[in-house]
Amino acid sequence: MEYINRIVDGYHDLMDNQSDQRVKDWPLMSSPFPTLAICLTYVFIVKVLGPKLMENRKPFELKTVLIWYNLFQVIFSCWLFSESIAGGWFTSYSFRCQPVDYSNNPKALRIAQGCWWYYFSKFTEFFDTIFFVMRKKYDHVSKLHVIHHGIMPMSVWFGVKFTPGGHSTFFGMLNTFVHIVMYSYYLLAAFGPQVQKYLWWKKYLTALQMVQFVLVFVHAFQLLFIDCDYPRAFVWWIGMHAVLFYYLFSDFYKQAYIKKAKKLKAKEKIEVELSKIDYESKERKLPLLNGFSNGSALGDVRQRMAGAVASQ
Repeated sequence: MEYINRIVDGYHDLMDNQSDQRVKDWPLMSSPFPTLAICLTYVFIVKVLGPKLMENRKPFELKTVLIWYNLFQVIFSCWLFSESIAGGWFTSYSFRCQPVDYSNNPKALRIAQGCWWYYFSKFTEFFDTIFFVMRKKYDHVSKLHVIHHGIMPMSVWFGVKFTPGGHSTFFGMLNTFVHIVMYSYYLLAAFGPQVQKYLWWKKYLTALQMVQFVLVFVHAFQLLFIDCDYPRAFVWWIGMHAVLFYYLFSDFYKQAYIKKAKKLKAKEKIEVELSKIDYESKERKLPLLNGFSNGSALGDVRQRMAGAVASQ
C-alpha cells in the first residue's frame, strides 16, 4: 500500500509541480487520462463500432463534406505553421539548441498557445479515419493509419504539459508544413476523377513524411552530443517517435509502391512471355495451314496412303 501511495504522490508531484504552470488550467491539460480516453474511444470507433454500424449500409457519398473538411485542414495547418514562424522558427529560434521559455513573455505565451492548438488539431484529424469508415474504405484504415492518428494526441499532450515551446516545437512546425501539402492533395482528390488524373505525385507525400521524420530524428538527437538547457527525457521522447513513425511509413511505402511496382513488372513480364508462346505456336501452325490450302499437304497424305496400300 505504501508503494502505491508513493507512486500516486510521485504522479501528483510530476503533474502539479514539475509541469508548465502556465498551461495547467487550459482545456484537457490537468490530466493525461481524458486524452487517453479519447484516443482509445477513437480506436474502438474506427476498428469495431464504425465497421459494425456500416455492415448493412451503403457507403456514404461525402464529396462535399470532404472538400470542406480538407479545405479547413489546409487553412488550419497554414495558420499553425505561421504561428510557429511568429513564435520563433526561422527568426529568433536556434536550430542547434533552443531552451523552453517558461515566462509570461507575449512571444513565449504565443508559442505555448500554438502548441495547444497543434495538440487540438490531432483530434480533428480523427475525421480522416471516420470518413474512411463511413465510405467503407477499410483498406485505408491500416495499422499505420490507426497507430499514427491514435497516439499523436497523447504524444503531443506531454509536450504541451511540460515543454510548450523550444527545441521540440521543430517537429510541430515541420509537421504542419507537411500537412499543408498533404491536405492540399486530399482536397484536390476530393473533386473526383477529373482532377485525380493529375495527382501523379501521391507516393511523394509518403516520401515527404519520411524525410520529415529523418529531420526530426537528427534535430532531436543532436542534443545528446551538445550541452543544451532542454529536458533530456523529451529528446528521447521526440527522437524515438520519429524512429517509430519512420519505420511505419517506410514499411507502408515498400508495401504500397515498391512491392506493388515489382508485382506489376512481374505480371507484365509473364504477359509478354505468354504472348511470345502464343505467337510461336501460331508460327508453327501457319506452314501446315498454308500447305493444306494449296493442296501440297493433302497430296503428301494421299501419296503416303497409296504407298501403304501398295505394300500390302
